[in-house]
Amino acid sequence: MSGRRREGGEKAPFRRGVRVAIDVGDARIGVASCDPDGILATPVETVPGRDVPAAVRRLAAIVTEYEPVEVVIGLPRSLNGGEGPAAAKVRGFAQHVAKVISPVPVRLVDERMSTVTAAQGLRASGVKAKKGRSVVDQAAAVIILQSALETERVSGKAPGESVEVVI
Repeated sequence: MSGRRREGGEKAPFRRGVRVAIDVGDARIGVASCDPDGILATPVETVPGRDVPAAVRRLAAIVTEYEPVEVVIGLPRSLNGGEGPAAAKVRGFAQHVAKVISPVPVRLVDERMSTVTAAQGLRASGVKAKKGRSVVDQAAAVIILQSALETERVSGKAPGESVEVVI
């Protein structure tokens, strides 16, 4: 399933199929998906994040509905690439989601600046800050997914790192 190089050195073809992206926040979780050809990522919904078991159930329902080939979850890294408490929290959340939605694979992808970029884009398009809070999480998920799709297209490999299901 990974995008290995074939004989002759050319990169493996883009894996066809819907993907779902998740931007994990303390209060809200943004969700986005893409078409089977991985051309366009679009917002899906914002899931309330404070009740983690309820959030995971809703995310599992979305995965069941969209039938993705994989789920990508944004991993918040610092600007220098390091990981702090937020990344540790997302890793734990990703592990929980991976168990619930197995056998659908889950991958963690670098999401540096996705929320900032999403908020700037929404402000530039005239969305008010208060009204845009729930939308910014979806927009961040769209940015995470577009970045993952582009990474796979360029490298020929699945983006980020795989989350192994620990039982």
